[in-house]
Amino acid sequence: MKAEYFNHDILSRPICRWICAVLFLVCASGGIRAADDDTKQQIELLRQQNEWLQQQVQQQQQLIENLGQKVSNLQTSTAKLESDVIDSLENPAAPASRSNHLPSFGKVNLSAEGGLAYFNHGSNGKFPNSEMRVDEAKLFVEAPIWEDVYFFTEVNLYRRQDPNDSLNIGEIYLDFENLLSWGDQDSQLNLRVGRFDIPFGEEYLVRDAVDNPLISNSLMDFWGVDEGFELYGAMGGAQYVLAVQNGGHPSLRDYNDDKSVTLRVGFEPAEWLHVSGSAMRTGALDVKNDKLSEMWFGNGFVRSIGGSETTAFESNIFQGDAKIHWRDGYVSLSGGYLYYSDNDPAANNRRDVYFYSVEAIQNLSRKFYAGTRFSRIDAEKGFPLAGDGNFGTYFFRKLTEDLWRVSLGVGYRFSPNLLFKSEYSFNQGRELGGAKRTDENLLASEVAFKF
Repeated sequence: MKAEYFNHDILSRPICRWICAVLFLVCASGGIRAADDDTKQQIELLRQQNEWLQQQVQQQQQLIENLGQKVSNLQTSTAKLESDVIDSLENPAAPASRSNHLPSFGKVNLSAEGGLAYFNHGSNGKFPNSEMRVDEAKLFVEAPIWEDVYFFTEVNLYRRQDPNDSLNIGEIYLDFENLLSWGDQDSQLNLRVGRFDIPFGEEYLVRDAVDNPLISNSLMDFWGVDEGFELYGAMGGAQYVLAVQNGGHPSLRDYNDDKSVTLRVGFEPAEWLHVSGSAMRTGALDVKNDKLSEMWFGNGFVRSIGGSETTAFESNIFQGDAKIHWRDGYVSLSGGYLYYSDNDPAANNRRDVYFYSVEAIQNLSRKFYAGTRFSRIDAEKGFPLAGDGNFGTYFFRKLTEDLWRVSLGVGYRFSPNLLFKSEYSFNQGRELGGAKRTDENLLASEVAFKF
């Protein structure tokens, strides 16, 4: 009884309840303190991770800024380089900052082409002494002037047809391009002013040594360079050229106000076919001062065949051309008519001259080819036709009734800029009166180039 009383009594006292409450708080605070320490450790770990992430972000930001600065510097350098180059092109006197002290020509383009050849004619030919010679040497300069205006000139260092080796000017002109453009087609109307090729026929377009697959040309060999103006372009699938030129041979003067007029119109009725028609009048030429036409014909010119009282002469010429081509070759045909007249009061010197040519070229491999050309001129009453004969004899002293040439050749084109070719040509004909023209055959080889 006493023991039970004692225990309940003690627990029921206020001081005992207070002691139990203190002990409970002490135990609870210990648990809270332990939990609080664990939370602090987690917060510290998160803080450290946050600082590490911030450092990574700062490093990446710094890297991005460095890369941006390098790109900006590169763009600045590129812009300055482009500006320097543009300035140097537009103002050659102010070279770009990266100049290596070489001469600057701005937008001027320089090029050249030529041919080094061996010729061996028969005893009545132009080159009867097995000559090694410069066949052709030309320099070209071209440059833009303003927008669609261009300048071009040709300097002939030497040409086979020249009687001497002095320098002379070939073409020199200004081109005014795209004067008219209708719809989505450009170059419908262009203007050329100066001294330029007479645009008759198609052969003159491939007459230079590096462009001609053979060494010789056709007997007609229409070409010439004359002063005047030219309209050219393409409309509705047709190409056209209309030229008005002086007509006479002198390059510094014109001694007759009647001008030469040339028109050529071309078409491509099929992908494999090109056709064209050409018409030309030389205009009246002064016998004493003009002396010769500027148009080259029969390896010579058109000249007066009238008597001593003749003061003027002229010719009208018509020609048709066709070219059939396939992947490895082509056949080209041309033919036409030349009418000559003069004002000789003592005789009727009118002449009808007919001519034609056929050329075939076949590639035997990617670089090797073979070709042939046949051409003929018929002049019933005789005409000055030098051909491959002695120029002084057959152009000035004797007239020819008919003349033909067969050329056989092979070539190897190392590149578009380098060509080696060889040829043998048969040349036969008759003088006025029936005498034969013989010993004019040609054996030739040539290296032609351009750059």
